[in-house]
Amino acid sequence: MRWENLAAESGHERAADTALFGADAVTTRTFDTPEFAGITFHEIRARSIINRVPGASRMPFEWTVNPYRGCTHACVYCFARKTHSYLDLDTGLGFDSQIVVKVNAPELLRRQLASRRWQGEHIAMGTNVDCYQRAEGRYQLMPGILTALRDRANPFSILTKGTLILRDLDLLTQAAQVTDVGISVSVGFTDPGLWRTVEPGTPTPERRLDVVRTLTDQGIGCGVLMAPVIPFLSDHPAQLRATVRAIAASGATSVTPLVLHLRPGAREWFMAWLGQHHPQLVRRYERLYAEGAYAPKWYQRRVTRQVHELAQEYGIGPARAGANRRIQPPEPEQAPMSEPTQLSLI
Repeated sequence: MRWENLAAESGHERAADTALFGADAVTTRTFDTPEFAGITFHEIRARSIINRVPGASRMPFEWTVNPYRGCTHACVYCFARKTHSYLDLDTGLGFDSQIVVKVNAPELLRRQLASRRWQGEHIAMGTNVDCYQRAEGRYQLMPGILTALRDRANPFSILTKGTLILRDLDLLTQAAQVTDVGISVSVGFTDPGLWRTVEPGTPTPERRLDVVRTLTDQGIGCGVLMAPVIPFLSDHPAQLRATVRAIAASGATSVTPLVLHLRPGAREWFMAWLGQHHPQLVRRYERLYAEGAYAPKWYQRRVTRQVHELAQEYGIGPARAGANRRIQPPEPEQAPMSEPTQLSLI
């Protein structure tokens, strides 16, 4: 979704800075707020909220809903950083601090779900940036989104690192009574030192596993996407064991490992972080990722095998086929449902 796909917002507003968004930018409300020091919100009214994943994508889902762009979780490896460049925004600090908020997401989703064109397909959320990042505490878009999905009995899934999802436990329970609901929490490692530097804006891994435990205790099955496994920093056998053991103790229904992938936008930011915090690993990463965004197949298979063996030892298996489609690595947000001809990557 580019800025030209957005409509102007009513109320207190100002023209978007053309140097930031380009000459075709719509009018938007842009402001800072004391409780979010260093964060700028760009409130917009989207023209479409259900977005289609390109047919060439490897993703097992076809439709996504993403109420936010940019993410205060500030994960240095986040693949979605590249999407900020589509809006002429910085993919480094700008991605962490320039947050685009689709303030009309709930009402727009309700309208699109009621359209004759919509066939009730599965909708994946959290596939671009986290829908339960800190901004959600301010804007509270997810209750309206979940209500719309519940009222239409539309199947959906959520992938999150945010503990704020527990605020909506009642809505999730209600939705699960009428449709297929899949919840996955992302916990790639439990090392507190690594967490502080690589995922500085997220809740601790322990708090995320508490989310898994709470959801499970309430009868809502929750899997864990063990992502990312970071080469040479969280892939030692003892580290993998500690993480899988903690995941098993949380009551997770499944665990699916995913090795770090470094797409353009994320790669540059991550490598800069690596050079600052672990300069001795830079050359090893350059060799490991010499062929592209993904680690070699042999490395991925080794990590997957180790995690699955540990999961079996601790009494949890790899994700079931139905759950796999909900917790695969996410894809950048693509063309909205109203524009089916724009299915190539922006």
